[in-house]
Amino acid sequence: MLTAMFLAALILITVHSQETEETITYTQCTDGYEWDPVRQRCKDIDECEIVPDACKGGMKCVNHYGGYLCLPRTAQIIVNEREEAAAESTSGRNNVIRRTPADPQRAPPNPTHQIQCAAGYEQSDHNVCQDIDECATGTHNCRADQVCVNLRGSFSCQCPPGYQKRGDQCVDIDECTLPPYCHHRCVNTPGSYYCQCNAGFQLASNNHTCVDINECDANNPCAQQCYNILGSFICQCNPGFELSSDRINCEDTDECRTSSYLCQYQCVNEPGKFSCVCPEGYQVVGGRTCQDINECETTNECREDEICWNYHGGFRCYPRNPCQEPYILTSENRCVCPVSNAICRELPYSVVYKYMSIRSDRTVPSDIFQIQATTIYPNTINTFRIKSGNENGEFYLRQTSAVSAMLVLVKSLSGPREHIVDLEMLTVNSLNYRTSSVLRLTIIVGPYAF
Repeated sequence: MLTAMFLAALILITVHSQETEETITYTQCTDGYEWDPVRQRCKDIDECEIVPDACKGGMKCVNHYGGYLCLPRTAQIIVNEREEAAAESTSGRNNVIRRTPADPQRAPPNPTHQIQCAAGYEQSDHNVCQDIDECATGTHNCRADQVCVNLRGSFSCQCPPGYQKRGDQCVDIDECTLPPYCHHRCVNTPGSYYCQCNAGFQLASNNHTCVDINECDANNPCAQQCYNILGSFICQCNPGFELSSDRINCEDTDECRTSSYLCQYQCVNEPGKFSCVCPEGYQVVGGRTCQDINECETTNECREDEICWNYHGGFRCYPRNPCQEPYILTSENRCVCPVSNAICRELPYSVVYKYMSIRSDRTVPSDIFQIQATTIYPNTINTFRIKSGNENGEFYLRQTSAVSAMLVLVKSLSGPREHIVDLEMLTVNSLNYRTSSVLRLTIIVGPYAF
């Protein structure tokens, strides 16, 4: 008699959600078995029916628990019809002997005869071997953390939902390694699990997916401007403000501190902005640049016998007739010493008064003024020199032609300051004729470099 006993392995995993009533069951049976949803247990697979040509060489297929056998066609197979044996389905049913009530498992003809039952069975009142329910009688040896499941002739110790058997113990199933997976983070718990979302997200109604939280709509945390991004938000400030260290509040930006080139003269910080100011004698142009104010055109305060001369950052009043004895005014700003006056023989013939303005700390060397003869005589030689006003060597006179010369600034000058430089042109000829003329140049150095 060929007897085979196989136990099917079953894993049940039940997941309960806190917010929704959702139960998910996973089943896994030992090879050769499949899940029977009606009886809620594993049942044998008849390979002889589903595997094409399972046995070769004239062998016949005999199904049994968890598998099948290939036997010679002359072999006799005994099948117990009271069992749900896998041998119910065979490929070639010849030589299969089915047990009748006269089989050893059933009562013998003599009712008084004591029958011998296999392990896991006991004699009933009807003198028939019947299964012992070890789970009901308490004769099983399952652990306290296991569930007893009765089988024909035996029993099985299984684990509760959310646990799986490992050796003799039931260990928790880590559902976080099994689908359905959590969108962000999965937290395993004894017998179950739950999903969590990253900061800036919240669980959707399915308790698995994470959706973005719009912090700007929910509770705008920003002091001025809020922009929602996936999983977070960004605060920005209005022009003239900058984010503080907490990245939420806004502080006034001191533009004057961040750069020394915003204003040409002075920067004044204001809440959310800045402004440029200029010193006295200047006005702001273009918001940042200082431009000289021509006081001679706007607020001329000179007397009628004076002329107004504007310079960088201010103005001066000079006499309209600058001539001093023995010189007399012959034209505007030109004084001539009469030949008839004996004193004039030792003095320059003419003195011309000129005015100019330069900025403070001008780069050097720099050409600043050109002197040129107004009358040219034949057979004469002209030479040029600085007669006075260059005691500190700030200037140099470079002759550029026979009748002209260029005054060069060779040392930087800082203002406010006024320099009076006499530039002399000496004219001689072959007949020992000698005469000179002076250009008295008043140089006003402004107080600033603009």
